[in-house]
Amino acid sequence: MQSGLLLDLYQLTMAQTYVAEGMDRLATFSLSVRNLPPNRGYLVAAGLDDVLSYLESFRFSGAELDFLDSTNLFTTPLLERLRSLTFTGSVRALPEGTVCFADEPLLEVTAPIVEAQLVETMLLNQIQLQTLVATKAARCVQAAAGRRLVDFALRRAHGGEAGMKVARASFIGGFEATSNVLASQAYGIAAAGTMAHSFIEAFPDEPAAFRAYAAAYPERAVLLVDTYDSIEGIRNAVTVGQELAASGHRLAGVRLDSGDFASLSREARALLDEGGLRDATVFASGGLDEYAIEDLVGAGAPIDGFGVGTLLGVSADAPHLDVAYKLVSYDGHPRMKFSEAKATWPGAKQVWRRRTDLGIEDWLGLADEPSPANTQPLLVEVMRSGQRTSPAEPLAALQARRGEQIGVLPDTTRQLRAPSPLVPHKTAALLELRRELAGRQWPAVEAHP
Repeated sequence: MQSGLLLDLYQLTMAQTYVAEGMDRLATFSLSVRNLPPNRGYLVAAGLDDVLSYLESFRFSGAELDFLDSTNLFTTPLLERLRSLTFTGSVRALPEGTVCFADEPLLEVTAPIVEAQLVETMLLNQIQLQTLVATKAARCVQAAAGRRLVDFALRRAHGGEAGMKVARASFIGGFEATSNVLASQAYGIAAAGTMAHSFIEAFPDEPAAFRAYAAAYPERAVLLVDTYDSIEGIRNAVTVGQELAASGHRLAGVRLDSGDFASLSREARALLDEGGLRDATVFASGGLDEYAIEDLVGAGAPIDGFGVGTLLGVSADAPHLDVAYKLVSYDGHPRMKFSEAKATWPGAKQVWRRRTDLGIEDWLGLADEPSPANTQPLLVEVMRSGQRTSPAEPLAALQARRGEQIGVLPDTTRQLRAPSPLVPHKTAALLELRRELAGRQWPAVEAHP
């Protein structure tokens, strides 16, 4: 949904005050996560492409301005400012797929303060969901240890738009395919799916349903075996698979959707092998997340792939990020917040990373200070004067970046339970600026004439 009104009311009331006070000089806002959710040792940055698309098209329509006027909350000067408003600022950000940690900016926006303030809500909205899901997906990929993963989240996502973002973010996190057909078209992600229990129930019996599906998809049939009795369903699938083989085709696999997956997968593998269907796969879905997948893989369950739905789409064990968008500079002067447990780091910043024998080491410092030795900057300019600086990267490149960066994390940071997150070092210049601001009054800021 694209609308200038998709924001919180307080953003408009603050903008009105800025306009009344003649305050519209350059401000820098930093979007970062204060604390990682439980059992998260890292995050995977995602959602930037949607942020940039939003900023490029940000404006208020005539109908939206008429609505604002009808509320009697806003003055003519603000409405006139909004009439011609577009986003003219710059953005520096972590490329999507980058592994990051608490306190590190996922992006920083520099623009006249009215513009930078008005876009706050949507930037938080787009970054939070996709970063949550990309991280959840990456954890599932770790747990699956090379087995196939498919996004099944659409039907229980928090709305259709959320389902689209989940499909995109789960691919960045390392999933191979999605059941979401629109996401397949929009993002070029492989579409995958089997059948529902209602399909089986619509036929006179289970073998008839299996034969009909196999006739429609003689090389792609994955048969859902748990509608009535899972073991009997597997036997019926073997029979249909043998019939396919006799006609020169092959059964792609069986899908388990309930019950004891470890035990049932062993039964399925044994029956498929005994029936001469050794290349047919065993696929599992239903109530799965990274913890369940890790347990099944650890138990040696012969499962070749997993469909992960609800618990991925809502990031069930950690459904929100402690993400904030805070003013760090106005009119060339650094700013910070001192609130207990919510203090911010002042000034426009940079994150640098260096490889070590133990993995990686991050530094957080001021954007204009020299880089620490042997480090690479992570925040890059992705928008200038309201326009992207380069085309969007292919999703496969984002997925590859995520895989490479997670691969060099320490095992204690990657582990799914009770991980040890990395904490970025703070440069001496950043620490000194924070101490200085804590000990003096803010500098005077002149309004526009």
